[in-house]
Amino acid sequence: MGDKTGILITYREALKQALREALLSDERVFLLGEDVGRYGGAFAVSKGLLQEFGPERIMDVPLSESGFTGAGIGAALAGMRPIVEVMTVNFSLLAMDQIVNNAATLLHMSGGQLNVPVVIRMGCGIGRQLAAQHSHSWEPLYAHIPGLIVLSVGTHEDARGMLLSALKSPDPVVIFEYTYMLNLEKEIPADAGAVDITRAKVRREGRDISIITYGAGVYKALDAAAELAAAGIEAEVLDLRVLRPLDEASVIASVAKTHRALVVEEAWRSGGIAAEISARIMEKAFYELDAPVQRLCGVEVPIPYPKHLEDASVPQIADIVNAVKKMIKP
Repeated sequence: MGDKTGILITYREALKQALREALLSDERVFLLGEDVGRYGGAFAVSKGLLQEFGPERIMDVPLSESGFTGAGIGAALAGMRPIVEVMTVNFSLLAMDQIVNNAATLLHMSGGQLNVPVVIRMGCGIGRQLAAQHSHSWEPLYAHIPGLIVLSVGTHEDARGMLLSALKSPDPVVIFEYTYMLNLEKEIPADAGAVDITRAKVRREGRDISIITYGAGVYKALDAAAELAAAGIEAEVLDLRVLRPLDEASVIASVAKTHRALVVEEAWRSGGIAAEISARIMEKAFYELDAPVQRLCGVEVPIPYPKHLEDASVPQIADIVNAVKKMIKP
């Protein structure tokens, strides 16, 4: 059965352990990105790995996202298993051509002859007062693109295990990691390892309403559910985890059980994952609903720098609690 003893670990350390295990388990794996080597990573996730694995496997690169992402794609085509680190998601726009026009399309355009097993990790999310140019939840942009697998690391368990599973994929995988949670400590099993990257996961069972979320919304939703339980409302928390391809079956199963749904995401409301989830529930489970699907999303503004305005720009625990109470006890 394995060791189920829990260990307390930061989100940062879980990410680092996954990287180290990947490097140890497959000599084709290497990490490339800005400041990942001597500096130890912009968020200290790769600290110490250069000393352990050397510069051929922990590669500092020039400040050219298009260039080093393209190098990663080329290495993947040649049989390597590169992990490309894009420091923060806003910088990924500079590599969009490589990701969207090359990584995502080459399998199709080669008639199935060319797989692109590249993993692209991106720091993402809102918090830490990084202001408008560094505070983005752009998961919906990538979830829109056929040919990519898009993962959202909403828990420490997934921080420890998603990378290991992604490296086994024959197709390009984009992994969103959340800078807001880097110092957050949680308990995971001592033997935590690779996780399923094809399915959503119920993080808390409930009967009264489904709170459907991902990324930085997961722990907020769990905290809100605990608060709601004290008020007699049993909320189910479904962590989407996989944003492309969406695990539609798990969403429909949860809604069929609770008959209400609140979709929570930090990304802007228009054209977001929440809109997609809402539409699919309407298409596939309309007659299961006892109330309209509701969305709780980020306010549609460039993210402010001041802490109180930054907090006000994305859903907080109290917002989730209030929204659920309105839906259940109008």
